[in-house]
Amino acid sequence: MLLRNAEVRRTTYVFLAVGAIGAGAAWALAGPRAAAVVAATAVVLLAVLLVATRLRYRRIARMAEQVDAVLHGGRDVSFERMREGELAVLASELDKMRSRLELANEDLLREKNALADALADVSHQVKTPLTSLSLMTSLTRGALVEDGGHPGEVERLRTMERLEGRVEWLVSSLLKLARIDAGVVSFSRGRVDADELVARAAEPLAVAFDLADVELARKVQPGAGFTGDLAWTAEALENVLKNCLEHTPAGGRVSVSATEDALAFRLRVEDTGPGIAEGDLPHVFERFWRGGEQGAGSEADPGGVGIGLALAKSLVTAQGGQVRASNAPGGGARFDVVFFKATV
Repeated sequence: MLLRNAEVRRTTYVFLAVGAIGAGAAWALAGPRAAAVVAATAVVLLAVLLVATRLRYRRIARMAEQVDAVLHGGRDVSFERMREGELAVLASELDKMRSRLELANEDLLREKNALADALADVSHQVKTPLTSLSLMTSLTRGALVEDGGHPGEVERLRTMERLEGRVEWLVSSLLKLARIDAGVVSFSRGRVDADELVARAAEPLAVAFDLADVELARKVQPGAGFTGDLAWTAEALENVLKNCLEHTPAGGRVSVSATEDALAFRLRVEDTGPGIAEGDLPHVFERFWRGGEQGAGSEADPGGVGIGLALAKSLVTAQGGQVRASNAPGGGARFDVVFFKATV
């Protein structure tokens, strides 16, 4: 077993060669008895060397196991039991490094929790006046309609309501992204039914699809599903559907399909819009990326702000999934979400 190590094997060969040369020289100078003594001494020294090497390698292996335990989150790990020469020095340095890493990790955890709490407070402070402002705008618009107010003023108030809703959605999405980045979002691990997933993601957008005159087509394989978090995955799929809806003209169609095979659970969303420019494909999941052809939204109807797809990707990848954007062969954008199985 020990001789499988190339370094030990080379050392053994060199030791045997030197012993053989010494025995040959002893034979020539003092006869066969001297040669036998030299050869026996060489064999004994080689055995001692191999035993010492084996013990040292065992200590190094234990040290490697302790390092691996630290890398996998172990806390009750100490290298103080190492008491041999250069290994003791190495163990001491590793112990210092472990202590520093523990302190740094504790500081990061405190900062993450503090960031999450601060973001929650900021979100609450921003949402409260936004909700009040939206309510006041709605009441003012209703009063103007009842009093026969100018149609232009009523339309401007409707625009204000849309913008307020968009700002509220943006604040909420940014908060979710920040919480995911901070690692404070917990994802459940349960069986997610594909039909329920698609239904939950599409439900909040039903009115928007009707108003935009865009058909939402569904094709779900019976019994398909995966292990993950239903609520957060539905949030991700909703953002993808919303993005497709915003880029599909009236009379178009957004289709979503879900299948499961021996390797993975797969979601595919396609639209009949203009598709994604080739130069924009590598950037569609970047935060606040709106693309050369998508960045000209007006103030009243600003289009996407480049956060929905970034949030969708963060939610998918945080659960071990993958998401990819491309263009469908017949035109339009295509988004593929895949959750691979741990075992096949």
